[in-house]
Order: sequence, then structure tokens, then C-alpha cells
Amino acid sequence: MKILVLTHRVPFPQNGGYPIVVYNTIKGLVNLGHEVSLVALNSKKNYHEQPNDDVISKINYRAYDIDTRVSVFDVAVNLFSKTSFNIDKYYDAEFERLLVREVRANNYDIVQFDGLMVSLYLNAVRKNCSSKIVYRAHNIENQVWQRLAGQKNDPFKKSYLRMHAKRIKNYELEQLNKVDSIIVFTEQDKATILSYGTKIPIDVLPVGLNLEQYKPNYIKTEVPSLFFLGSLDWLPNSEGIEWFLDNFHKELTNGDLPVKFYVAGNDIPERFDDYEVMGKIFISGEVDNALEFVNSKSIMIVPLLSSGGVRVKIVEGMAMEKCIISTSLGAEGINFTDGKNILIANNADEFYDAIKRCITDEEFCRNVGLNARELIEQQHDINVVTNKLFNIYERLLPVGVS
Repeated sequence: MKILVLTHRVPFPQNGGYPIVVYNTIKGLVNLGHEVSLVALNSKKNYHEQPNDDVISKINYRAYDIDTRVSVFDVAVNLFSKTSFNIDKYYDAEFERLLVREVRANNYDIVQFDGLMVSLYLNAVRKNCSSKIVYRAHNIENQVWQRLAGQKNDPFKKSYLRMHAKRIKNYELEQLNKVDSIIVFTEQDKATILSYGTKIPIDVLPVGLNLEQYKPNYIKTEVPSLFFLGSLDWLPNSEGIEWFLDNFHKELTNGDLPVKFYVAGNDIPERFDDYEVMGKIFISGEVDNALEFVNSKSIMIVPLLSSGGVRVKIVEGMAMEKCIISTSLGAEGINFTDGKNILIANNADEFYDAIKRCITDEEFCRNVGLNARELIEQQHDINVVTNKLFNIYERLLPVGVS
């Protein structure tokens, strides 16, 4: 098959959920012998030079530089628009022309839009080629904003976020009905899209990992220790960690939870420095090697209060045999068993009890991590997931084409 993948950011390096999923998908398709092209928007915020990666030599790759920064004036003007600046900022007329030339010059079997941001170019692609169009929803975007609004007490902020949620939902519904196939990561997201009344076929496809890269080394693990890894410029992450630190700062520094807590990730706002306590709470910022960081700690905290889709970092943590404490929302899309391969905590009391048990019972904590790895091997191996993706593609094409 000849496949074009469109992304709103460059999936190199794999320093977040989106690039990990995209990269593993491309690598899996290449390993199956398909001809893959990747056209990616390369925003200044997430800008990366030409990557030195083995996969690059096996695909047709183009990155287009785009400035997605939004000024205060842009936000003010957008108040009177029918769309959301969070999506509109990814539109670039020259990139659209480049994309049109790309699909006209190549007879792609499949064009896959990875996420809502690149769906801005869906009409242009549809008009200029006969390829089957697949949309992969990394999140139900309007749901993310609606849940964020629900967490706010300030009436203005709540109203503002709800306005964007409504605009994004209207746009999302419009785009969903223009594609040939929809792929989601969770049954919850499938149910949400079906509730919108779409008639487009929807498949649930779990996150796939190359498990050869996930090799735990207990000799280098600090036991016990708590950690969070994720980009804190993404509102659900920053909101969740602030909630956790506000609720447990005293317990972690002078209370009944004598364990070190490490926070690492991209774009950590300066205000998080106020939470740091020498020798007890560490706000580390971006780490050189994410998997080494994960390996070095024992208990992963995922206090997500809003969001959608599936948290790739949880899947990675489980692959690294970590004991994970997460909200139900954070663990959506993973076929977990609470108390066996993950611990679910949905309020401060439940988080306290889970942390207390994990830091006082090393054997229990270790067994949860081993069970987590077993689950990932069974359901999230990239080779199994990629074969399922190919079956979805094959179903879309006339008999004999693939």
C-alpha cells in the first residue's frame, strides 16, 4: 500500500504521547513492507531539526515550518469568530498548496489525518485525490475543553472554556462526517462519537509500543519514589499536577507520606518552582532520556481530572513495570484491573491510601508493575496493533488493490 500520514507536529524525537504513537505507527507500517510518506507541520513551539533516525531513510518525509503562536490580540479577535484559535492557528495557505501538489503527484491508497488540527486540510485533500481518508482521533478535542471548564470555579474562565468547547465540537462533528474511516484509542471515545450521530465506521485501535525498547532495570530504581512525566503546557496535565501538589505538598514534605516526588516534562511553567522543596519535591523540567527517568523511579502518579483519549505515558509506564496510581479518567482506554495492574484513585483520600500502601509494601508495588507489563505485552505490542491497522486500511479499498 501507498500511505500518506499527516501530522500537526514532527514525531521526532518521541518525547510525548502524540509523537510516540505516530512514530510507532509509521515504523510498524514500514516493517510490514508498505510505502509510507509523512508530511508534518513543524511549529516553532515544537521545532526540531532534520532528525537522525533510521525510519527517515525508509519513508518519504517532508516537514513544513509554521508559526502557531497566538497573540493576545488574536485571542480577543477570536471571541467574535465561529471557530477556535486552538485549531485555526494550524492553518497555512502555502502548506495547503504543498499538500495539494503532494496528493496530485502521488496515487496514495490511504491518507491518514492524525488529529483534529490537520483536518483543516481535509477538504483540499478530498477535492484533489481519490484516496481513502482515515481520521485518527488522539482525543475528543471538545470533550477535553468541556472537562476543563467543569474544573473551573471562576465564572469567566468556565464560560470562556465552554465557548471553545462548543465551537470545537461543531467543527469536530463537521469534519468527522467527511472521512471514510475513524480510528480511536478507547471504547469511551467510540461511544462519544457514535452519540454525535455519525455514520462513519469507527474502529478502536489501542496504542502500540515497540516493547524491545522497554527494558526495566531494578538496580537503577529508587524505591520507593513517586514521579510524574508529561508536558505541563498541556492544560489537563498542569491542572492535574497542581491539584496533586496542592493536596499533598504538606504530606510529602512534613507529613505521613515520607517519599520523594519528582516532576519532569517539557515546558514546565515557572510557577511550579514554588512547589519545590529541597530533598523532597523535585521539579526537574525536561529530561534527556524519558525511559531512563521512568526506570529510575518506582511509582507513577497520573492525577488527570480532565482529558480524553488514552495517556500514552501510562502505557509506557506499564511497559516499564511501574506501579501506577491514576484517576479513572487518566486510565481510559486501557483494559486494566484495579488493584492488579494499576491502582485507581479518584479523590484525595483514595490517592493518599494508594500512595501509603505502595510506599510501605514494596512487594505489592512490584507485583502491580509485573502485572502491568504482562497486560501491555498482550494488548499493546506494535506488531499486533499495526496488523489491525492494515486490516482497517484493506477493508476500505476495492478487492485486489492492496
